[in-house]
Amino acid sequence: MSPPRANSVVLRRHAGPEATELAILCRPRDRSPDVVRQAEEVYRALSALLAAEAAGFRDLATETLFLRDVRRDLPLILAARARLLTDIGQSAGAVSPAFIQQAPLDDSAAFELAASAVVPRDRHAWAVRDVRAAPACACEGCARSAARTLRLGDQTSLHTTNVYGCGRDAFAQAVNMFEVAQGLLERCGMGFHDVVRTWIHLRDIDRDYDALNSARRAFFARQGIELRPASTGVHGVPCPDAHDFSLRLDALQSPRPRVVIPMSTPTLNEAWSYGADFSRGLRVTEANKVALYVSGTASIDEAGRTVHVGDVAAQVDRMLHNIETLLAGQGASVADLVSGVAYVKHPADAPLLRSICRQRGFDGFPCALVEAPLCRPELLCEAEVVAMLPLTPPKA
Repeated sequence: MSPPRANSVVLRRHAGPEATELAILCRPRDRSPDVVRQAEEVYRALSALLAAEAAGFRDLATETLFLRDVRRDLPLILAARARLLTDIGQSAGAVSPAFIQQAPLDDSAAFELAASAVVPRDRHAWAVRDVRAAPACACEGCARSAARTLRLGDQTSLHTTNVYGCGRDAFAQAVNMFEVAQGLLERCGMGFHDVVRTWIHLRDIDRDYDALNSARRAFFARQGIELRPASTGVHGVPCPDAHDFSLRLDALQSPRPRVVIPMSTPTLNEAWSYGADFSRGLRVTEANKVALYVSGTASIDEAGRTVHVGDVAAQVDRMLHNIETLLAGQGASVADLVSGVAYVKHPADAPLLRSICRQRGFDGFPCALVEAPLCRPELLCEAEVVAMLPLTPPKA
């Protein structure tokens, strides 16, 4: 959450019994307006970090670009990435990065890159597979829709890139987006019941958020989804222009019964009580860790009302309080955070948000800070985080 410094790579590690997991944020240090130079610098830094961890691009579970101008800059960044991979003799597989236009709140940066990697202790118990989606249409964005599955021991995790839908109106397009995602999951031997985390970006959140919630509720009802994923739904400009929504998701599958517990706190009500079908967070026991996936969280009270309207400092405090109490309910704290994204409606509020976060210890881990209007016009900030805890040995 700190402003960019000379060291533009932020890293957190989690060492578990099966692997070391890396959470990474890369920002360009180059202050020139040359997007290609910024991209080359960022991808060289990412490559060097992975090499230092005895890893490569095939060990990436996720790779997400937050761009200032997605139509102008995405082709340049992807071309720079492809050149670097050729130069170092590596393949990233069939999966391109996920991407969304949410401007980084460092005025000189064309983009920021958030990534996660899994470095297994035993490569023989490790497998990576990339699967293309059946595209919603013939556009370039749909052609890039894919998922990466990573097998670690007897557990398989899945991470998609951008998934889109088509339809005559916002409701139909959102429903189709979920259907395309379900088809991609099925190609990987999974279903929406295996999904633990979603990210939904809306080109016009004020216009289409109600349609999204109606579409999600209808889709979940048809699929029999009762345990709602953790989720974030914010403004973001999909690319190409044919689509008004973009979806990413994470899923988890194991032959053993999954241990997935919804997270709650007395300071927040359940989001589905006001029509938004997501859990405030999920506690997921995985092969290598206990993960706490905290949904996008804002200045909301126990009755689901926005509090501190017009007061950004008070909204930041309430947002952090809600996150801290969600973590505390699982025996965790901000010291256990490994990654996050913070969204600010007005860029001018970013310095105050950074200052309050630093004072509260919500700092020093990979956390992208981007501009994005939120699901209610009066909300000024929102944050999502992931915390990791060690596995507890089974009781005798």
